[in-house]
Amino acid sequence: MQYKDIKIQNRLDAWLAFLGSDDPEIIIDIIERYPDFKEMYQQVYDICRNIEEVMGMFSKELLEMDRNTVELMIDEMQDEIKQQKETIQEKDEALQQNKEVIQQKDSELQEMQQKIKELQEELERTKGLK
Repeated sequence: MQYKDIKIQNRLDAWLAFLGSDDPEIIIDIIERYPDFKEMYQQVYDICRNIEEVMGMFSKELLEMDRNTVELMIDEMQDEIKQQKETIQEKDEALQQNKEVIQQKDSELQEMQQKIKELQEELERTKGLK
């Protein structure tokens, strides 16, 4: 809290003061007006007194964050792999179509070569007859 002289007029003000102040006078004022804050303050106070417990709490949170980060990375990698598989499949399909076109063109080329050969043979026969 930036100003110590702010008056707590309602429960919202009490929450803001409770979460933002470590001034004992303000905390006492809150607890006197709203007794249910006493249990919460006691829990916070106990945790602060037991630094080992606080560090254990942070260690557990960091471990959970690490797990979540790993899961997120795995999910992202799986999405990327899926996208790459789709891209590969599309390229494979395009490649297959190109192969079919090439095979068709090869067949046409062979037919044309056969026709050319036949025409050359016919041309040679006609030259031989003259």
